[in-house]
Amino acid sequence: MPPSGEASLRLASASPRRRDLLTSIGVAVEVAPADVDETPHAGELPAAYVERLARDKAQAGAVGASLPTLGSDTAVVLDQRVLGKPRDREDAVAMLTALSGTTHEVMTGIAVTGPNGMLSTYVTTQVTLRELLPHEIDAYWRSGEPIDKAGAYAIQGLAAIFVERIVGSHSAVVGLPLFETAKLLTRQGVSLWGERLAVP
Repeated sequence: MPPSGEASLRLASASPRRRDLLTSIGVAVEVAPADVDETPHAGELPAAYVERLARDKAQAGAVGASLPTLGSDTAVVLDQRVLGKPRDREDAVAMLTALSGTTHEVMTGIAVTGPNGMLSTYVTTQVTLRELLPHEIDAYWRSGEPIDKAGAYAIQGLAAIFVERIVGSHSAVVGLPLFETAKLLTRQGVSLWGERLAVP
């Protein structure tokens, strides 16, 4: 077990939300963002897309690393269509209008390299947003929060008031499904809570 405060995992992401989620379960990380092509393959289903990107990011982030490396990707999916980060205000308004009053899926892929090779999985959570009024969408855009968020909203931020219910993993919608992540990390020998735990 590494000394207290010493990183036991490399995180191939610049997301402060993923870093904070890992910190919440006692995993100290070193951040090494991975730059990969996020263009979907022809005919690629959303679940396969997020898991592939998670694996690509983990593999790219692991270059030159002595630590296990975690990659992750989250996509908002409506009717099998992936909604990425909005290009501009018009794109964000279109996304939020489409999501208004509907149930959509948030898919998060996770992958961890380490002594047991590349391990990966994905998690699907259903999220229902209430009806959003045009002036609410406009005010939310002006807050600046939607700019770098998949689907143009953040469940852990101001958009929490739009979420009527979720079915599945809340942490996955934030950016990292902790239940599934803990299982992969323990299989790669990464300590949780600062201790070696056997997660079934």
